[in-house]
Parts: sequence; structure tokens; C-alpha cells
Amino acid sequence: MGLSRLVSPVLGGPRQTLAELPRRNHVGAGSVTAVVDLEAAIGFVVAHGDAVDRARLSRLRSGAPASPELLDAAESGQTLGGGWPAVLGGEVASVDATCFRLSELDDLGALGRPAARHALDWLASGQLADGGWDEHRSLAGLAPEWATPGDPEARFYLTADAGFWLTVAGLDARAAGPLDHRVGGAYAGVVQAASHTLAAQLAPDGTWPSFLPAGWLAAAVLHRQQMFYESARIQAVLADRLPEMSPADVAWLAATLRRVEVGEEQWLLVSTRRRLAETQRSDGGWDSDDGHQFDVHTTLRAIRACRPNAPEAPRAGAQFVVPPSVTLPAPRSGEPPATPAGGPLQVA
Repeated sequence: MGLSRLVSPVLGGPRQTLAELPRRNHVGAGSVTAVVDLEAAIGFVVAHGDAVDRARLSRLRSGAPASPELLDAAESGQTLGGGWPAVLGGEVASVDATCFRLSELDDLGALGRPAARHALDWLASGQLADGGWDEHRSLAGLAPEWATPGDPEARFYLTADAGFWLTVAGLDARAAGPLDHRVGGAYAGVVQAASHTLAAQLAPDGTWPSFLPAGWLAAAVLHRQQMFYESARIQAVLADRLPEMSPADVAWLAATLRRVEVGEEQWLLVSTRRRLAETQRSDGGWDSDDGHQFDVHTTLRAIRACRPNAPEAPRAGAQFVVPPSVTLPAPRSGEPPATPAGGPLQVA
């Protein structure tokens, strides 16, 4: 996933920044008319994906529901508390693993089912007093770098990730138990606290003291909280980094922002689509940062990032609704304008 790449040095000495790390699949600037071949991408998933991958694809294309049996399998392994463990068969739930499982369930249209609602409530109840999240200390010997208990960089990433999925839940799902009745969904107060702790850690130049994906997750959270200036500062940094990002990171970035209704006409998203067009392989897929066994996962993210706003063929009987357009407001007086318009993270 490229989570080991830091955006900027943090406390504790110099770190490698994104620009200092080697990149495979580096592609120079291409034609502005380059477009993603969605049909080829769809064909790649059909040819190489498993039953879950094909169900995710079907949902992305037409909104078709997955079978109950497949959803039950996707929800398996949940702890009694509501989260999913970092280790298969483990008893301690992980923030990181739970967020990844929610991403799979989201693609299957299952965020409204009891398992996802239980997991979302578990995430919300695990928020720390400062508005952030951290992994349980018992996972210290098992957690990957981006989920290390007690590490400030990991805490920022986990806060952005948990805040993102609770934000999405406010758009699509209801809590199993009513934690917050304010406008914005059951988790409005929880996400608001998360957004403030994320914004407080941004540097004046828009960088953040954590891993690269924490940037686009935080930008999404801040955007939905109408903290548009703070979100735009992050997006400006991401735009500068875009030419050096891997295809998997670009797909993740774009899919994340589109999931919270950042307008696809925004310059950063236009640039991500061009970058994905430049890096799409001749077989229709994109390279994962975690090995070719996860290329289908990356390709599904790219499809989510580049698909039309509405499903291409709504299922019979479904009401067709045109999504509303979303644009950023004019910048506040005295402030610069807004930016012009992987595989599982859990431990095996």
C-alpha cells in the first residue's frame, strides 16, 4: 500500500520522504487527453478476480446486491465487541483491520447490515479523549508500522482512517445504537472531534506528520466537515506528490475523495484520472504495491475512482437518481484559494 512512505520528517530524526524513495512504474507526463479504459479494467477483474471481487465489480457497475452467503463470508471473524482482529482467529480487535474490512463491505453495499453497524459503533466507542484512535497495546508485537500502538505517526493514520469510515457511515449507514442525534449522522460528534485533532496537526505548508495515505483520508474527513480550507491545503500537497505516486496510491487517493463526494471536476481528481490512464497496463489492470496477487484489488479501486457518477445499468425496478454536484466554496477573505480544480492492511 505504500504506507511506509512518510510525507514529511517527524519527531525523532530525519526520515525518508516520498521524493527520496525509489519508484517502480514511473511514468512521465502524458497527453492530457489520456483516458482510462474502463472496459479493459472490468475485463481484467472478471478474468482474474474471485467471487468476492466479481461481486464488488457488479455492485460498482450496476448496484447489484451480493448474495447473502457471500456477505456472510465477508463478515466472518468479527469479535464479540464489534471489530475485526489483526490476526486471523485473534480475540483482540484492531482499528486498522476493522477499517480494511469496512472497505470491503462498502464495495459490497453492506455498510447498513448489522455486522458493519456493530463495527462502526465499536470504532466510535474506541475514540480517545483527544479525538484520535490508537491500537490496543497488546498488538505491539504484531501490528505493522502504520498501526504501531503508541506511535504518533500511526495514531494520525488510524485517526484519519477511522474518521473516514465513520464519515462514510454518516452518509450511508445508521448506528446499531444511537450514539449521536445531531445533524450529520449518528457519528457526527465523533467525526467532528477527529477532524479537529487532524487539523491541529497540519503544518503551515499543508503536510502532515504521518504516512502518505493518511493525507487523503484526512482530506476526505475535513472536506465532509466543511473544513474546506484545511482539506484544500492537504490536496495541494497531494497534487505536488502525484507524479511520484504509484498507481495503487493514486487509485486509493481518488477513490477516497470521490467516496465523500469531492467533485470529480476538481483539479486533483482530474489529475488522478490522467495518471491512472498513463499507468494502466495493456491487460486492463494496474500494479499493486503489494505484489501481483493484489492487482485485482488495485484495479477495483481504480474503477471506483473513474466510474461515472451513476451506475451504468440500474437493476430492474430501481429508481434512477442523478447525484447532486459538489463544489468547493470561494476561499475565505485573506486566505489562498483552494487547489485548482492494496491488499489487506491486517497482519496475516
